[in-house]
Formats: sequence, structure tokens, C-alpha cells
Amino acid sequence: MQGIPLNERKRLGALLDDRPQAEVMAMIPQFSQAETDNFVAPPAQIPEALGVLMFNMERGVNLPEIQEFLRDCPDIQPFDVILANELDDGCARSGNKNTARELAQAFGLNYAWGLEFIELVNDENAKGFHGNAVFSRWPIRRAGVIRLPEQYNWYFDRQKRIGGRLAVFAELDVGGQPVGAVSIHLENRTHGEGRKVQMAAILEAVRKELPDMPLILGGDLNTNTFDGRAKEDIGAIAADPALRRRCLEDVGSFEPLLPLCAADGYEIVPKEPRLTRRKPLPNGDSLPLRLDWILLKGVTASESRMISTAKEDLTYAKPGSALERFQGAELSDHNAVWAMCHLR
Repeated sequence: MQGIPLNERKRLGALLDDRPQAEVMAMIPQFSQAETDNFVAPPAQIPEALGVLMFNMERGVNLPEIQEFLRDCPDIQPFDVILANELDDGCARSGNKNTARELAQAFGLNYAWGLEFIELVNDENAKGFHGNAVFSRWPIRRAGVIRLPEQYNWYFDRQKRIGGRLAVFAELDVGGQPVGAVSIHLENRTHGEGRKVQMAAILEAVRKELPDMPLILGGDLNTNTFDGRAKEDIGAIAADPALRRRCLEDVGSFEPLLPLCAADGYEIVPKEPRLTRRKPLPNGDSLPLRLDWILLKGVTASESRMISTAKEDLTYAKPGSALERFQGAELSDHNAVWAMCHLR
């Protein structure tokens, strides 16, 4: 995706001092585009089921290690579709790489990537682009982006961004069968009702863009059960064992987007309470959260699992590999979710 010169990014960002995000984003055509490339021919054999991986890759800052995780971790094999969040394009923190394109080329995958934010805080960014992607072993017939109703203005955040949350959709050709795949990233700095509004917009757009086909949706839905802007609420929940349990065991009672999806006919995976995010706390502890999901319609999951990205769980790393040498606490601040999905 074509970048924007630094001075122009700064000029556009300054407009947000007194103009809404939607008005400024309308001046930037990249926000309505999906970068798409079909690198590979379809597999010779049509599988009975598709392995689907949902993974927030935390900007792709540990890209070599993430590549080895995808290659060597036995618990995410096979994967035919990846629904990925937080992949940089031209950000200094991730080596100014197009992380989605590099992953696609490394694994022989086709991909569609959409622009969520333009980062403004680092002048060393070649582009400052940050977004979400769908990867597929099967051809992508068409792709696009679904812009979501704003629940938080990221320009006035310490991260200072142009843009807002979005979903990326792709129509896949699986042996002649159209299959819809959607990578979703909902707002963390809002409450459950705000996320429900965003999910309702996605469900409506999917009905229009991907009609009459099996659907595989997934992403970091930020279902933390509280308003991410309310620091005092986070502290109260972290200090109370009963409230901490709700973040894993009773998410649907506090995040109405999940009952909304169920009422629309989606199977919600995984069904068991599984930690997918370790939210750091000021005291050095972390709050276990259940944020990452796969949603299926016209598709059934025969099995699913959570895969830890914590350093101590990377026991399959090969001797001498980047993954073995990795010194961080976690490859990503999210765990991955995998499911074996059968088309009905």
C-alpha cells in the first residue's frame, strides 16, 4: 500500500485538533482500500476441513520468532486460514517492514490487509501504517474493509493516531466453494455496549458483502468485561478474585456482542474459558483476559484450542533458532486460538 510522506502525515494529523476522525480519514484513500495479493496457486487437494488460526501478532515486532512459531508449533498445525490483528507496514518498531506481506511470502499464503491506524508519534516510521489481515492457502476472489463506528478517538491518546477500528473481509475460493473470512479488531477503550455497536456493524456488512456462503470470522474482540478507559475499574477487578474470574468465565454476561453473534447463528469458539491475553498491571502482576475468538456460521468446529505465546511454553523451539534465543517474556501479548473447521 502506497505510503504518505511524513510532512503530509503530520499535516493531516494536525487537522484532528478540531476535526473528527471520519472527516480526515475521508481525505486518505488508503483507509478504504485492502492490499491484496494472490501469491500461490490453490492446493491440489480439497481438505475435509480447514485449520483456522486467530492471532493478534502485536505489531509484528517479533516477526522472525513469529515465523518460527507458525512453522514449528505443533498445536497450530495445520493452518489454511489465519485471521491476524496488529500487523505493521512501515513502522520503525517492527523494522519498517510490511509484516503482512513478509509473512505471506514466507509461508506461501495469499493475503488481504487493511489499514487501521496511521501512527504519528515516531518520525522514523517509513509509513506508520498498522492494520489487520486475512491469510489463506486458497485464492482470494475479492477483499475489502469494514470501517467501524468510532468509540474512542485515538488522536487524543498517548499513541496519537489517525484512524479507527476496522474489519478486513475476503471471499476465498476453496475448491470452487466461496467461503467468507473476516479479521476483526474491536475497541478496547470502550464498554461492552460500544463493542456491541461495532459488531452489529460487522454482521450487517457481512450479510451484504459475503452472502450465501460459509463464514469464518475472528479476531481480538477486546471482550475484557469492563470499559478500557476506566483505570479505577480495572484496578478493582484485578484486586477481587471473583471479579477476576468473570473475565474468563462469565464474559458473555458483560459483553453483549457475544449473545448478539449467537442470536445471528454463529458458533462461538472456543467454548471453554481460556486465557488469551495477559494484561500487565502496575504491581507487576497481570490480569488474565479472554479477548480472542473465532465465530462460525455454516461451519462447524470439531476441535479448538488456545496456544500460549509465553516464553516458557516455546518448548518446541529448534536448537539455535531465533525462537530458542528469544529473550522476551512473550512473543505477543496475546495467545493464539486455533480450530479445525468443517464446511457444512
